[in-house]
Amino acid sequence: MNDIVTIEEVQAVETPEATDTWQPIPHGDLLTQVGRALASTGYRVETERYELDQDGLRMFATWSIINGVASEDHRLSVGIRNAHDKAFAVGVAFGTVVLVCSNLEFGAEFVLGRKHTSQLLVDLPNRISDLMGNLGEFRDVHERRLEAYKRTSLDEATVHDVLIRSVDERVMATSYIAKVLQEWRNPRHEEFEARNVWSLMNAYTEVFKGTNTFDLSGRTTRLHGLLEPLAVERGNDPGQIVLDIPQAFEIEVEVAVEDGGRPDYIIN
Repeated sequence: MNDIVTIEEVQAVETPEATDTWQPIPHGDLLTQVGRALASTGYRVETERYELDQDGLRMFATWSIINGVASEDHRLSVGIRNAHDKAFAVGVAFGTVVLVCSNLEFGAEFVLGRKHTSQLLVDLPNRISDLMGNLGEFRDVHERRLEAYKRTSLDEATVHDVLIRSVDERVMATSYIAKVLQEWRNPRHEEFEARNVWSLMNAYTEVFKGTNTFDLSGRTTRLHGLLEPLAVERGNDPGQIVLDIPQAFEIEVEVAVEDGGRPDYIIN
């Protein structure tokens, strides 16, 4: 289990020396770069959570962010990660945090990944800025998806089918089926008592709570692959259902290993 820490503790972590082929970036510097890019596009951080693992060698941050009028039940989130032990690449991801229960769900795969190579400190600021330029489009796409989920009713037979298919599609292991079904049948938050896709999605994310942000990204991307067709088939407003959402975030990934570290998925 990662340790929940303060921003000051994150900034105090020492950064290892660089080598000819490996360039670490201080955890605090990475957070500063992402924060500046957000500010330049009009976003501000509303809440923040920081985790350290392996005695500070690995850092994970999750920010809920806001720009203009905020949704009543969810916020756009940014997940940030960094490693000083060559375990994985620098990563930044977009997603959603549900305000009712502090559930995270990331509707896109990693939207930025950068190995710790010698030019990291040179080109990372530009890559982060380019990423934030897509933030508004991602927000619009994802909010329309969630609204479609709220309008789409579900019956028990369909829920059971989705649960089995979610194992086939590697959303979760078989051992999770009973837990998600229990959360669906007896949601711990009254906001999810409606029998719709939105409630089912939150049954999953409630069970997945505590999962590493970047592991959760792949899970929920595959989950949306099951849920979106339901909204298309059953949505009450054909003019706004998920079918109309542009496929703006189809990304190509490759497996990369940093100097003997474990495999990691990054953006080309």
